Amino acid sequence: MRLRSTTIRWTAALGLGLSVGAGAVAGGGGGGSAEEVRAASEAVHAAEATAQSAAAPRLLVLLRDASALAVVDPVAGTVLGQVPTVNGPHEVTATPDGRLAFVASPSDGISVIDLEAMTEMRRLDIGAGSVPHDVRFAGGRLYFTVEGYKAIGRYDPEADAVDWLLGLGQDGAHMMVLSRDRDTIFTANRGSDTVSIVEGAAAGPPDWRVTTVAAGGNYPEGLDLSPDGGELWTATRRDGGVSIVDVAAKTVSQRLELDLEDPNRLAFTPDGARVLISDSATSVVVMDAAARTEITRFDLAPNALLVRPDGAVAYAALRGDDRVAIIDLETLEVTGEIPTGADSGPGCMFWLAGE
Repeated sequence: MRLRSTTIRWTAALGLGLSVGAGAVAGGGGGGSAEEVRAASEAVHAAEATAQSAAAPRLLVLLRDASALAVVDPVAGTVLGQVPTVNGPHEVTATPDGRLAFVASPSDGISVIDLEAMTEMRRLDIGAGSVPHDVRFAGGRLYFTVEGYKAIGRYDPEADAVDWLLGLGQDGAHMMVLSRDRDTIFTANRGSDTVSIVEGAAAGPPDWRVTTVAAGGNYPEGLDLSPDGGELWTATRRDGGVSIVDVAAKTVSQRLELDLEDPNRLAFTPDGARVLISDSATSVVVMDAAARTEITRFDLAPNALLVRPDGAVAYAALRGDDRVAIIDLETLEVTGEIPTGADSGPGCMFWLAGE
């Protein structure tokens, strides 16, 4: 079975942005080997299992070392099925209805995955040297970073077309977060030690505005926006601290020197009261967001972190241990774990609420 791929056709340049379209190339068919037949059979069984649980919440877990996406039953703590993805996957997101997932790889493009059929339906190739990394889905569109082009972009999965690319002029546009109204996009540019604030993003070209803010630290990477939209926190990976950006003032208002070894991700709880920071070398740190003080640390070393939308639980992906730790945010205790299989290397996660 051959994959349908999407390649980008450049059509026009608009200021800092590039408006683009996409042409689809269909692959041929034919017979399959025994291995292909077996893989297809496994995909069918996985699809049946996930379809039966479609009404229930699911946890999507990237298996970085296996180049696959795992669909997990978070209540039972079991893997329902896996889908092969782009090689070396880094980030994942999905549509709210749980129909499609998107997996980005800096070396291999973006997989578009049919979660109902449990198969990769096509692959988005932004272009040679584009280095896609982060992916976020909002308002019917997929937003993504492309480090190699110093840019961000937006993709329409229904039309199978890239709406636009916007050049930021900053090195290493790695992670991104969107405001609730989708009109402002924030990126952490680790190669330039900056944060980009893109306003007017919902309308797209040519009226968007880009502001570059010095991050106040070395190698900003993980970032999150406070639920009220007033503060952007970004972990600066090479100096162990966190910078807090006043969104209205577009400047760093406070710097937290936390003496972490490798802070790579952070996330607010939905009420904005706490911020969780993953230090991939040593720990998960829980901060009081208002007091700017540490509440506790967990002796874990995750490379990815997810706070459940209800704020009751956080998941910490332990790549080296092939498991995901479950943290109760009420009792502040590690209450369980989800094994992901030998040599799977769990990473980025995404929560599907179910019906």
